[in-house]
Amino acid sequence: MKFRNLSTEEIAQLERNGCVCRDWSLITVKSDFSASNIRNVQFSGRVSIGLLEKSFTSPGGVPKMAGLYHATIHNCQIGDNVYISQIKNHLANYDIGDDVIIENVDSLSVTEPSAFGNGVRVAVLNETGGREIAMYNELSAQSAYLMAFYRHRPELISRLMHMVDAYVEKTRSDRGKIGTGAHLLNCRTILNVNIGPYAEIEGIYRLTNGSVNSCEEDPAYIGPGVIAEEFITSCGSIVTESTMISKCFVGQGTVLGKQYSAENSVFFANCQGFHGEACSIFAGPYTVSHHKSTLLIAGYYSFLNAGSGSNQSNHMYKLGPIHQGIVERGGKTTSDSYLLWPAKIGAFSLVMGRHYRNPDTSDLPFSYLIENRDESHLAPAVNLRSIGTIRDARKWPKRDRRKSSELLDSIVFNLLSPYSIQKMIQGIKVLKDLKETSGPTSEYYMYNSVKISDTALERGIQLYRLGLVKFLGNGLVKKLELKRYKTDVEMRKALTSDGLEGSGEWVDMAGLLVPKEIVLKFVNDLEQGKIESIVDLNGYYREWKENYFFWAWNWIVPRLKEEIGLDVAVAGRDEIDGFVEEWKNAVVLLDEMMYKDARKEFTLKSQTGFGIDGSADTRATDFENVRGEFTSHPAVKDILEHIDKKSKLADKVRKKLAALIVE
Repeated sequence: MKFRNLSTEEIAQLERNGCVCRDWSLITVKSDFSASNIRNVQFSGRVSIGLLEKSFTSPGGVPKMAGLYHATIHNCQIGDNVYISQIKNHLANYDIGDDVIIENVDSLSVTEPSAFGNGVRVAVLNETGGREIAMYNELSAQSAYLMAFYRHRPELISRLMHMVDAYVEKTRSDRGKIGTGAHLLNCRTILNVNIGPYAEIEGIYRLTNGSVNSCEEDPAYIGPGVIAEEFITSCGSIVTESTMISKCFVGQGTVLGKQYSAENSVFFANCQGFHGEACSIFAGPYTVSHHKSTLLIAGYYSFLNAGSGSNQSNHMYKLGPIHQGIVERGGKTTSDSYLLWPAKIGAFSLVMGRHYRNPDTSDLPFSYLIENRDESHLAPAVNLRSIGTIRDARKWPKRDRRKSSELLDSIVFNLLSPYSIQKMIQGIKVLKDLKETSGPTSEYYMYNSVKISDTALERGIQLYRLGLVKFLGNGLVKKLELKRYKTDVEMRKALTSDGLEGSGEWVDMAGLLVPKEIVLKFVNDLEQGKIESIVDLNGYYREWKENYFFWAWNWIVPRLKEEIGLDVAVAGRDEIDGFVEEWKNAVVLLDEMMYKDARKEFTLKSQTGFGIDGSADTRATDFENVRGEFTSHPAVKDILEHIDKKSKLADKVRKKLAALIVE
């Protein structure tokens, strides 16, 4: 529908309604415009107004009519059925979509050409700079990973920054946007901020130079007391309860609240930050910090659970805050834990106590790093038998809050993967080398500033072997179950790999598990200018995620030969059958260890404090009514069901193998 100038009668009616304008010729309206719903408005600049004919009901059942009331509006384009009321200062230089509600806002304006947070450099890991991530609306954890960690490829960094800068110039405007269906209620100052469709902004204190990206299926929410400057928030994100962020990217499904404070940090999918503080962190997917006394600083994390009082230091009081640390995926830090950066903690490890000697346990995943008399002690692989590890792995996919049709971050949730198993293989080598170097009679071994007891070393080798057999067997048994074959020749053909792609080293790109060779080829293509737009990158990551199982099998086949001695290209039925039995035993043994671990939560000691005013019987009854019975606990039932399921699968596959025709 075209816009037209106001008629003389419409101008007269607007003036009777208390409206003023120095030049009414700059005000345009749609053909069926009615002036009855515009009262006490001061217009200036070029303003276009859509139809104002719908009514709506605000919370509490208060009926309201679309219109413009008690506002100063300058240089704006206003869509259909917009409700603007009680603008205390002014609304300036915005294009406002249909069905937007703006009520009781102090100031909402674009004051200068702005990219709305796009292009802002975020100094992650190193507070003094050197690993800056350039923010943009479609930033993913994977692109941020390349920007932060591939500084050894300066041509790549230059190319990525150039692509972001080109995106920024397309985004830059002297007019802001407020998307269809957005609600802005009871806000103070909003300067140079783009607001996406269906976003809800309520009670904020100050937003400057940012973007609130949102969509109908997954609206963003910015809540009371928030102060945000130089920021971008994504669809489905929540920033509320007096949270303060500066130079921050907030990913899809992430929640920051309860007075959280963050600067120079990026938070990707489904992170949670409450009460505490973040400074120069790269928070990969599912980084969680819930406690007031927790400081995350100068670190790279993903799938992290930070305990209360968890702390790190990046400053030696010499050359400034220049140190950094890495806690690989699935880490946990217990209450009052401390790490002196630089340090690198292996995947799915637990950190307890205070560690000052810069440990590197990256080749020993699934470990406990524990302080004992000011020394760092490591128990390799013990987290493989922990019920908590499996519980975490199962809960992450269930806690994915993202609802947008276009997910920015590509995530592979698998606990056991080529990435983690390659570390177990290296871990076995490390432990065996330590034993050989120091001698079998040693009571403890020193490795990268941590102490490993002889019993912990032996147990670690055994547990890593179980994990290795379990993962390799998972892949083999699944192939044996799903593929069709009647002879041993057909079976071997069914088990051959799909090529060499993916058979080498794997990396964890902030939640996405992918062969390193794929990443390096991608980096080469970027450096050579084969990929032109920054917004195209996420499509590659999504494709990699889809290829995970294809590449994983290519990785498994040579490991079966190298680590198990099983060459599927020539293996006979009996060899395959023998490994299936070994796989079943490994799975059942690990599950039984977890079962025993879970039982610890139901011992008499765990009942301490229950049945507060009664006898031992009262205590037991109280405990059971609150915590439930051990055998009926969901996690325990899952273990028992898993044992039964995998045992039956092994029997099914072995029966299938027994029926093979041997040629």
